Amino acid sequence: MSITITGTIERRQVGMGAWALVTNEGVTYEILKGADKELLKAGQQAQVTGQVREDIMTIAMIGPVLEVQSFELLNSD
Repeated sequence: MSITITGTIERRQVGMGAWALVTNEGVTYEILKGADKELLKAGQQAQVTGQVREDIMTIAMIGPVLEVQSFELLNSD
């Protein structure tokens, strides 16, 4: 099932590093490796559509793993 989430992209310094999407409500999703590099820029706002992958565990363990299917940047620096 796909979900659409709006939030801020963050780089977390856990292990070798991880990318996160933090919603306005404070919920953190770990972005699955392999996401588009245009999305992975710390501080930018984005609306992301994707699937929460409950069959994957990561070393960072910062939140549910989100496999990005599409995204829209809401600001650009």
